[in-house]
Amino acid sequence: MRTVLFVRTGVWLGLMGADLFAAAGDLAWWQGWAFLAIFVLGSIGFSLWLIKRDPALLESRLTLNQRGQAGWDRVFLLVFIGVWFAWLALMALDARRWHLSHLPVWLNATGGALVILGFWATTFVFRANSFAAPVVRVQRERDQRVIDTGPYAVVRHPMYAFAMLYLIGMPLLLGSLYGLPFVLLFVIGIAPRAVAEERLLERELPGYAAYKARVRWRLIPGVW
Repeated sequence: MRTVLFVRTGVWLGLMGADLFAAAGDLAWWQGWAFLAIFVLGSIGFSLWLIKRDPALLESRLTLNQRGQAGWDRVFLLVFIGVWFAWLALMALDARRWHLSHLPVWLNATGGALVILGFWATTFVFRANSFAAPVVRVQRERDQRVIDTGPYAVVRHPMYAFAMLYLIGMPLLLGSLYGLPFVLLFVIGIAPRAVAEERLLERELPGYAAYKARVRWRLIPGVW
């Protein structure tokens, strides 16, 4: 598992870095290096922590194509990956090649802090939910059960909620105002996925309907 983890993480981060700097056309772009450093350190930290704390959860997060996964979710993830890399390229072009956006350093730092905060907050999701796989399916082989503790006692999709922190932080850190509208695009994509995931869980996971009745909000308390 560790070999697969290191290879896949290295490939993913390598592709992100190549995408960013190829579009930027400038290896001296310090915001790009800061972004990659946060993702590299965050990935290493998550991996080492999960190897020790919850290797079953780590293994479930190593692939985006799993047995029993909803077909529509496979399509969603392929589209998401394509949009993700297009977004990174656009932000690099905007901030470094086209120079359309001019953000002060304090906003870059604020963006970096939001990315780190989003990663840190996600640890509370992993602490509470050993079934937090990146795909939509019921993990019957692991006797999946409803999780209603930790952040799941507040919202039904805390992973998505915390993701908004680093999604907002990324364009600020990279210095691209034109990257910010993509955050709304991601939210528009996440929202129907959350609803579809809930419908599947209501059908296939005992107790989820009762949990849904107890915890009213999906992403943001008092909003949705």
